[in-house]
Amino acid sequence: MPVLVITGTGTEVGKTVVTAAVAASALAAGRSVAVLKAAQTGVGPDEPGDAAEVARLAGAVTTAEVARYPDPLAPATAARRAGRAPVHPHEVAEAAAKLATEHDLVLVEGAGGLLVRFDAAGGTLADAAQLLSAPVLVVASAGLGTLNTTELTARELRYRRLEPAGIVIGSWPAEPDLACRCNLADLPDVAEAPLLGAVPAGAAALDPADFRTSAPHWLAPRLDGTWDAEAFRVRQAP
Repeated sequence: MPVLVITGTGTEVGKTVVTAAVAASALAAGRSVAVLKAAQTGVGPDEPGDAAEVARLAGAVTTAEVARYPDPLAPATAARRAGRAPVHPHEVAEAAAKLATEHDLVLVEGAGGLLVRFDAAGGTLADAAQLLSAPVLVVASAGLGTLNTTELTARELRYRRLEPAGIVIGSWPAEPDLACRCNLADLPDVAEAPLLGAVPAGAAALDPADFRTSAPHWLAPRLDGTWDAEAFRVRQAP
């Protein structure tokens, strides 16, 4: 997977910390990694964005942004309010393709969910993934309501003939409730894609060295980790 697109089923599901975990695991496996933020919103010109947070946690990755806007809104809306040019899917694809010539793995992190609009024409992260012919990793929440948003995201990917690389739970609680534990079995069924990891809640607060050591234990071998989905399900069985 020279390019892997990472989307969430919505906002605040742990997309950036999952991106950092994937990056850390790939680095530990000896791969060079670049992280591209398609559209960074909600931060000022000199403030660290999501790509910088990935680098803080994961280590020696190349970081890049296609566009940045100050308001914490969808990229198309944020660009319009700022009076700036929007980001277009082809710009994201071109930036990722260039990084892929120089790195073993390029992680393209979206903004919010798969169909959040980049521009007035309705361009999205899904369009960028199509241009790249790249698989898409879906970051989902653990609890009640996640089955619907995850299935909708996976269906849209297949409608566009994109490959859902798998599902990663972005914030697995220390004390999971019944819905969380049942969702471990149900998420791969509704998505028709494998469960590839579960990042513990609060992982971003770890010391970066501890984060890098732990990250491979949160992700399946397909993501350069050692996490076993079936063993995890058995341990968490309701």
